Amino acid sequence: AALSDAARGIAVKSAEKLLAALNYVGVIGIEFFVLPDGSLVANEMAPRVHNTGHWTEAACVISQFEQHIRAVSGLNPGNTDRHSDCIMTNLIGDDINDVPAWLSKKDCLVHLYGKTEARRGRKMGHVTQLLHTGKA
Repeated sequence: AALSDAARGIAVKSAEKLLAALNYVGVIGIEFFVLPDGSLVANEMAPRVHNTGHWTEAACVISQFEQHIRAVSGLNPGNTDRHSDCIMTNLIGDDINDVPAWLSKKDCLVHLYGKTEARRGRKMGHVTQLLHTGKA
């Protein structure tokens, strides 16, 4: 996220304090909102892998899914370095009809959740599009 160093530090310290108090092991998602004055408000906590991090499957050495299993199994954490920039797009409701177009694009990974009925607001899957910026 495009955060100031100060805001990033506050987010990290807040998360560390919470996780220590809970004696938490594993991947967790903590969503913060940045207010106009630059301060942060915690909005949501997901004590599990979370859809906001699904892009890690395509763009990181070790994904949030593998990292979680490593943590809860007592294994050493893996290298979570990001090797590619990417854009993740949720497929919501009728967006599922766009899958053929996504599949025709280079460097897109389409993940469908196996839901048989598309409804307004229902997450049907997501697409991760890798952006090649010369990092690899």
